[in-house]
Amino acid sequence: MHNTLRIATFNIHKGVTHFNARFSLHEQRELLRTLRPEIVFLQEVRDQHAPHSKRFAEWPAQGQAAFLAEAIWPNFSYGKNSVYPAGHHGNAILSKFPIVAEKNADISAHLTEDRGMLHCTIQIPHWGKPLHAICVHLGLFARWRHSQLKMVSDYIDAHVPMDEPLLIAGDFNDWTTRAGSVFASRMGLHEVFERHTGRHARSFPSLLPMLRLDRVYVRGFEIQHAEVHAGTRLIRMSDHAVLSATLIKK
Repeated sequence: MHNTLRIATFNIHKGVTHFNARFSLHEQRELLRTLRPEIVFLQEVRDQHAPHSKRFAEWPAQGQAAFLAEAIWPNFSYGKNSVYPAGHHGNAILSKFPIVAEKNADISAHLTEDRGMLHCTIQIPHWGKPLHAICVHLGLFARWRHSQLKMVSDYIDAHVPMDEPLLIAGDFNDWTTRAGSVFASRMGLHEVFERHTGRHARSFPSLLPMLRLDRVYVRGFEIQHAEVHAGTRLIRMSDHAVLSATLIKK
């Protein structure tokens, strides 16, 4: 169906497991490929890190975003948020469809945390209007998250027409769900898992998820299916579970 869209969101933990014990980027790529999403929202993508590129023999020369996208998602965008002497990391969006515009905006709420919002405008065949895909990774403290979602809301009001489909996904760190609820109400959004199952998805830690940190908010879509991918397989890849959903454009 032309109006059906498969998506996934995943905090890849910079391509390594807890305490940098093992390099898991190759397994992360295989997992994403088995889920067959058409658009992927990624957080903590470490596109460059000099010590890790020397330590891990399989570290990709082209950067993590390009490596994950290779051969499956011909279009991708990487938003550099945190820069340090060894390298940098940020958010990324992978897409099977053309990305016709992209913007990475700084939404840091405190000097100790560099946070960003990556906005891609995506042209999907047979859709009359472009899709707006926004990937976020919010702060660790509630007041920072509220401030950051106010910045995201203001940005959407200024740059995303109300009649164009919108997806916002990522690691919201919003375990109380309060900031997200205010955000959704203000912007006329639905959270995919809340709409589909009645509760936000448990996504952290990945072995036995307890906290509801990761989200997918939509405007202009119905939800056909939503699933959390967690368990023993995921603990070897990241501390976050993968969320996937099948959406139908209204």
